Formats: sequence, C-alpha cells, structure tokens
Amino acid sequence: MGEYTLAAFVEKTRQNEREHDYFELEKPQMLEINLNNQFVWTKNGSMVGYVGNIKFEREGMLSGGLGNLLKKTLTGEGAKLMKASGTGRLYVADSGKKVQILKLEGESICVNGNDILAHDQTIKNEITMLKSIAGMMSGGLFQVRLTGNGHVAISTHGDPLTLLVKPGEPVFTDPNATVAWSGNLKPELKTNVSFKSLLGRGSGEEFQMMFQGEGWVLIQPYEEVYFQQK
Repeated sequence: MGEYTLAAFVEKTRQNEREHDYFELEKPQMLEINLNNQFVWTKNGSMVGYVGNIKFEREGMLSGGLGNLLKKTLTGEGAKLMKASGTGRLYVADSGKKVQILKLEGESICVNGNDILAHDQTIKNEITMLKSIAGMMSGGLFQVRLTGNGHVAISTHGDPLTLLVKPGEPVFTDPNATVAWSGNLKPELKTNVSFKSLLGRGSGEEFQMMFQGEGWVLIQPYEEVYFQQK
C-alpha cells in the first residue's frame, strides 16, 4: 500500500527537474515557461504558480491594445493578456484545458482570441474581427494572427482534430468549436437557414465558418461560449 503514502504522492506529482525547455508541457493541462531575463505574454488569470523572480503586469488585449469597436464588443478576462518578465519557472493553465505548444518558424497562424494561452516576445500579434459574425454569435468574434519565429501555446477542450483544407474541398466548422487555422486562410461566415428554422433563433448551428483554399483548421470536441452579449 506504499503507493498511496504522502511521499509517494509528492514523488508522482512533483515537477520535472530534468527538463528546462523554454516552453514545455509539465502536465497535459499545464504549461511551464522557463524565463531567463526575458518576458512572455500569457492569458490573464492563467498563472497558477511560479518559482524565481517574476514580475506580472496586466495589459490590454495583447500588446497592441484594442480598437474602439472591439472595446465595445468584447468583455471578460479572456480578452486580456498579462506580461510576465524576469527569471524563473512560470506555470500557466486555462480551466483544465489541454495545452498545445507550437513553434513558429517564420509562419503565421490565426487563433481564436480566447484560446491563446501564451506566446513569447518575438511573436508579432495582430487582432482582427470576423465582421460578418459580429452581432450574430455569442462568442468567437475576434481572432489573433500570430507571426514570426518563436513559441506559441494554445488551449483546447479535449484532444483537438486538424482538418485539411484542399482546393475545391471547403471545410465548414462551428465557430464555437474552431480553435485555430493556417494564416493563409480567410474564413467566411455561412448561414444555414434550415437549421435556423428548425432550431429557432439563437442556436449556434445555424452559423458555420467556411474555409476555402489550401491549409488546415483545428477544431475541438466542445462548443465554447466566451461571453454573453448585452
């Protein structure tokens, strides 16, 4: 019965001292960021622990702030990032969601604004809004284009699935289940009138994002609603 002792529990769940990559998965739902006199952007409220000398500064939505339209449209903690700087080990998580680490090598990706957990200081971010969705959906209104060389961490409910977009074979997704897509794709909003008639107003299935061209789309097995419009 030694496996249930307190010492065994601590040993089983303790941090991994052998690995010290810049971004690394400490647990499937927890990201460890090893800072060495540098800074990263992390989702506001995502810090669950740290060791060392790290300073936190709350910022607006990403490093560039929000335009007036987005300020009026978006609310909630998911619309903000926090700057963490210094030296030490920083642990971040997002409501038990699984963490996916991506290393960009001069590429661009677009990510649902609520699903960005962290990105390092070398990544350029640009906020855009799917204007055709504004006023129609209760979530998923804005996206962030991330470009450059460096690490990005995104969060997903459960194990995500990547759908390949091929010429002449468009991919349709639920906006609330869409996490990220390749930077060359520009999604369009499609309205399914039959779904709207069957399910009534306000049901998410009546709207779909359509991706055309060549690339990929990342979806999760969960429809995530980020805030309620007033």
